Amino acid sequence: MTNLVTGATGTVGRQVVAELLRRGQSVRALTRDPAKADFPEGVEVVRGDLTDAESLAPALEGVTGLHLITFGGPYFAPLETGPRITALAKAAGVRRVTVLHGGGPSQLEDAVRESDLAWTVLMPVEFMANALEWADAIRADGEVREPFAGRLSAMVHEADIGAVAAVALTEDGHGGQEYVITGPQVLTLEDKVAALSAARGRKIRLVELSEQQAVEQWRAAGQPEDVIGFLLEAYGNTPPVGRTVVDTVEKVTGRPARTFAEWAEEHADAFRA
Repeated sequence: MTNLVTGATGTVGRQVVAELLRRGQSVRALTRDPAKADFPEGVEVVRGDLTDAESLAPALEGVTGLHLITFGGPYFAPLETGPRITALAKAAGVRRVTVLHGGGPSQLEDAVRESDLAWTVLMPVEFMANALEWADAIRADGEVREPFAGRLSAMVHEADIGAVAAVALTEDGHGGQEYVITGPQVLTLEDKVAALSAARGRKIRLVELSEQQAVEQWRAAGQPEDVIGFLLEAYGNTPPVGRTVVDTVEKVTGRPARTFAEWAEEHADAFRA
């Protein structure tokens, strides 16, 4: 069985590749630039671009499991090639498909859902890896500057998303399922900063920003206005799904979801000066 992973160099894609390798699967990784992919030995790296559906045809040869993302191009623009990608997958003999839900309407996700493929939609909440956005400020100033300090998140380790995807791609019983994927705890910003402080061995200050200060900070970092609007809504009015723990990881993989403290220990060096 060969599994094709699109978005393979991304935060989740790399974890899907890693989990499939751990399960002894044949893995083919799709990327626009194979020379920069940097995958472990045993991964077949192929060139392709989801915005050009026809470029996937050679990569799909002999593939039985397909992991898809729903965006391409700058700023996570939704793909417009969903129906063609789905048709190519079906023609190639793909049996199982996982789709990483992008948080909004998706032509690709709709096309996969409407197909007769054994699809699984993965719906993770906030990635633990998002904390890496604080790394520069923590190394330079020993602080995190964020709005809405009391906001809650059931954030998930990206490796757990990869693990759920790998099971769905290689085992029966997951077709037609939507899996919300969370970590094992609901955390505040204070909880996250405390875990990072413990992991790096030095205290980190949490500086709560006003909404206006946060907007100015995000603009200075080059964030587009629509992304800023999304962040204000997501952080200031986090929906219940983003702050409610579910046991998907344990049910699907047979082991508990990883904690943020574990993630912090794994990435501690990124936060040390």
